[in-house]
Amino acid sequence: MSIWQAIILAIVEGLTEFLPVSSTGHMVIASSLMGISAFQFTKMFTVAIQFGAILSVVVLYWRRFINSFDFYKKLMVAVIPALAIGFVLKDVIDAMLERVEIVAISLLLGGLILIFVDRWFKAGPRPVTTPSYKNALVVGLFQCIAMIPGVSRSASSIIGGLTQHMTRKSAAEFSFFMAVPTMLAAATYTVLTDLLHLEISDVVKFNLPKIQAGFASITPQEWQVLAVGNIVAFLVAMAAIQFFVGFLTKHGFKLFGYYRILVGLVILLLLSMGVDIQL
Repeated sequence: MSIWQAIILAIVEGLTEFLPVSSTGHMVIASSLMGISAFQFTKMFTVAIQFGAILSVVVLYWRRFINSFDFYKKLMVAVIPALAIGFVLKDVIDAMLERVEIVAISLLLGGLILIFVDRWFKAGPRPVTTPSYKNALVVGLFQCIAMIPGVSRSASSIIGGLTQHMTRKSAAEFSFFMAVPTMLAAATYTVLTDLLHLEISDVVKFNLPKIQAGFASITPQEWQVLAVGNIVAFLVAMAAIQFFVGFLTKHGFKLFGYYRILVGLVILLLLSMGVDIQL
């Protein structure tokens, strides 16, 4: 992977990770069109640059992260379902990740839902701005739907928040906060296993020889590509989050729904043309 390819993928990641449009679907298209989707490093890279995207949330909302311990307890309640189901159904999820058509169909169906979601869920006279533990758990359960590739973690968790009568803004922001531990766990696991070729037991037992060998296996160019990717993803994600919150508050989800349908159709068109698309 060249630096320019890394920059393009990082821009795609930063733009789409926190929007309800499925970053997976966009990564599929971008990496396939650049002819790098088949490489193992590409698959690892698209997850590893989530570190940069995660940092953008912490920087933008740093006051919330030092506000109170209650904030962290609610986050844990929200992310435990995804961590537990992800661990138990890892093989099933990995199998679905090999099916590009699932991504396309998920984008289409999710797009249809987003077109109508503003009508279905409207904040009442006393909308929820600070979720309770029950609200956090329900949103966390909705986030689990995003284990189906193409669904979008952001979309499912925000819709979960709307079912709890949260405002669009508060639902979107809580989705961002949930992304930090959820994506951190996924990115860390991928880096350890796919980049450093370590077992979790090696890390837990602090097997220094294997850890050193893992780091030594990474070439200087790969370190450079990862560094550039995370920096670009961080900067782009910061801009995307600020745009999304403002746009969502004023205009709702309909435009994102139409856009998802378009992306899903593009993937199906590429598949019908025989383009080799891999996840």
